[in-house]
Amino acid sequence: MKHLVLISALAALLIPGFSLASEEFDPSMFNPETEMNSETQPQVPEPLPYVDESYFDFGPETAEEEETAPAPQTPVAASEMPEEMPIQPALPTVPGTPPSSLPLDQTLTDTFKQDESEVNLKDAIPIPKVQGTWVEKLKESNPLDVLSSVTGTKTEETAAPQKPGKGNSSLEKMVQKSKLRNARSNASVFDISGVMLRMSLEQVDKTMQNRGFRKTIQKYQIPNFIKWRNEEGCRNSGVVGYERVEACVVERAKHEKQQYVQTTKYMKYDTQEEVEVTFTSNFTDNKVYKIVYKSLAPKVTGNSAKAVYLRNIKIYDFWKKINQKYGAPDNKTDVTWGMGGNKPYLKAKTGWLLLEDPMFRELDYTRMSREDQRYMNTDLYSF
Repeated sequence: MKHLVLISALAALLIPGFSLASEEFDPSMFNPETEMNSETQPQVPEPLPYVDESYFDFGPETAEEEETAPAPQTPVAASEMPEEMPIQPALPTVPGTPPSSLPLDQTLTDTFKQDESEVNLKDAIPIPKVQGTWVEKLKESNPLDVLSSVTGTKTEETAAPQKPGKGNSSLEKMVQKSKLRNARSNASVFDISGVMLRMSLEQVDKTMQNRGFRKTIQKYQIPNFIKWRNEEGCRNSGVVGYERVEACVVERAKHEKQQYVQTTKYMKYDTQEEVEVTFTSNFTDNKVYKIVYKSLAPKVTGNSAKAVYLRNIKIYDFWKKINQKYGAPDNKTDVTWGMGGNKPYLKAKTGWLLLEDPMFRELDYTRMSREDQRYMNTDLYSF
């Protein structure tokens, strides 16, 4: 029995020494710093029944580590978090001045309007100079004012009284004027069978040929003051007789490039359509200023049921195509499209269309009149 008691006592003294020297032991599992930084602490295995638990209580090695040990962080549940957590940007601060932040309840325009001393951003963020840039325009007017005037809503910014001399009132007037403006058609971009105003003779011939029209008549003309001038010159040169004088006048006009094509007519026999195009003189490069379209299809004669039916359906098809191509007329009484005044216009009747540019024709007359006055030297009055 004595031998057994001695053997057990020696075993009790040697077994704790073996456990300290074991390679499977990990001291980091019982490091107090790891326990305090981790949310879930590792579970310590239960010691052997013959080893005292106080033996495994590893404290900080020095007093400094105990003082500088971080405080344990307790997790915050999502339900316990505040509803609004304002996030303020980290701004560089100057020593001796309290940190400042941008006001979150103001817009960029109001921020630039305020004085630097009020916002206290002189030391925190250097504000660049905005003179002569688009940012300076933001100080004078707020586009939201125009939006509120259109929608009829008022905000805190727009409800404030505006200073006189600002651009808000002018912007509001522009919006109201654009809403009340009565839009009219621009007849200068209209065409009849592909022929548009201010086209040349070569362009008209090519367009009408592609549409299946054939040229039937082409009339030439010479300005009157040039014709009279040439008649006087031909008679002074010894030309006698009406026909010889006329031939001499035309020959001189061709030589001086003063004769021009005044009118051309095109026909499309299978559909009974006719287009007459009138040009200006060479003083305005002989361009189109008037186009007249005629159709004989709606003019079905007779009072029979068949004649009435054909006439009505042809009239209906004519106005249907007019509405599809040009839209509703600006003046429904006179059935005209155009901006009014001396500008280009389009006029329509059943089976008939007129597209004219009076301003271009007036320009041609004016240039011819100036040329006549320059040649005749009639400006001799001195009163």
